[in-house]
Amino acid sequence: MNKIYLDNAATTPLSDEVIDAMIDTMKINFGNPSSTHSFGQEAKILIENVRRQVADYLHVSPAEIIFTSCGTESNNMIIKSCVEHLGVERIISSPLEHKCVSESILDMKSRKGVEVNYIRPNEKGDIDLAKLEELLKSSDKKTLVSLMHANNEIGNLIDLKKAAQICKENNALFHSDTVQTMAHMHLDFSDIPVDFASCSAHKFHGPKGIGFAFVRKATGLKGIITGGPQERSLRAGTENVAGIAGLGKALELSIKNMEDYAAHMQSIKQYAAEKLSDEIPGIKFNGRSAEAENSLYTVISILLPYKNPLIGLQLDMKGIAVSQGSACSSGASKPSMVMMMVLSEDEMDHCTPLRVSFSHLTTKSDIDALVQALKEISKDFVIENTNVEHR
Repeated sequence: MNKIYLDNAATTPLSDEVIDAMIDTMKINFGNPSSTHSFGQEAKILIENVRRQVADYLHVSPAEIIFTSCGTESNNMIIKSCVEHLGVERIISSPLEHKCVSESILDMKSRKGVEVNYIRPNEKGDIDLAKLEELLKSSDKKTLVSLMHANNEIGNLIDLKKAAQICKENNALFHSDTVQTMAHMHLDFSDIPVDFASCSAHKFHGPKGIGFAFVRKATGLKGIITGGPQERSLRAGTENVAGIAGLGKALELSIKNMEDYAAHMQSIKQYAAEKLSDEIPGIKFNGRSAEAENSLYTVISILLPYKNPLIGLQLDMKGIAVSQGSACSSGASKPSMVMMMVLSEDEMDHCTPLRVSFSHLTTKSDIDALVQALKEISKDFVIENTNVEHR
C-alpha cells in the first residue's frame, strides 16, 4: 500500500539533513554544555551558534531565546511565570487556543484566582481586535493577552503586529503561540512588539522534544523549572544538544526555502479546495482555511456533509493519514472547542470535520488519492444535509 501523509500540522517528517546533523552531534558533541573542559565547551558553542541563528531569524537578541522541550512547555512557562512572578491578575484569550494554553490559563484561574476574559470568535473563526482593545481599557489590572498567531485546526491568522501594538498601547503583556507559523513565515520581532512567543521544531521538519520560547528581556520573566543556571536560569536542566542541532538545521533549511515551500503548499491547498468542491457534493470548508488570504497555507479544514466518526480510521485503512482535529485532542470523544466555536448545532449533529495539512513534500497525486478515498467512503452515506449552513 502506498501510504500518504496529510497530517503535517500534527508533526512533519525529519529532513535527511536534520538527521545527519543530529547524528554528527551525538557522535562528536556529546559533552555536557555546563562542563568547563573542551568537550563541554564545544557542545556549548554549538548551542550558542543555534541560539544566534534563531535570534537572527526573529531579529532579536540571542539572550531572548530560551530552548525548551516543545511549544507546550514554552507556553506553560510563559503563562504561569507571568502570574507567579510578574504579578499578572487578568488574562485575555480566546476559546480557539491550543489546549496547552487554555489549560494553563484555567490552572492559573483555579490556583491563583486570575480573572479570565475570552474574546469569542465570529462564525469564520476571526478574533475581533477591537474587542481586545475594549477589554484592555475596561480594567487597570495587570493583564496578559494570549492569542495564537495561526489556529492549528482551521488555519486562521490574526494580525500579530496590530494585536501586539494594542497590548503595548494599553500596558498589557502579549504572548502568542506561534507554533504553526514559526519557520513558515517571516517574523520580525524588532518590528512586532510581542513579549513572548513559542516554537516546536517538529512542525518544520525538525526533531520532536525540542523547541524554544522567545522571552523579551524587558519583561523580567523568571523560570518555573529550577535547579541550574542553564538558559539564563529560565529553564534548568542539561540541554538537548542533538535536538538543538536538529532545530538549527531545520530552521536553516526552512528559511532558505521559505518562498518556494510556501508557493508549493499554497498551490496544493488551492488544488485541494477546488478538487474537493468539484468531487464531493455538499462539502464545505471551516474557518478561512480554504482562502488564500488571512489563512495559513499548510492547513485546510473540511466539513463532510454526513456524520461519520470513523472517517479517520477508514482513511487510515486506505493508507491516508489525516486528522479529525488537533493531534492533542484526537482521542477525545467530543468535538474540539475550535469546531464547537465555528460550527452550528446542525453541522455538529450531521456533519464530519476533517483537517488536512500539507508540507513541501505533498503532491497533487496525494490530494487525488484523498478525494478518491472520500468518494468511496461517501457511497455508504445518504447525504441529506447539503443545505446545512455555517452559523
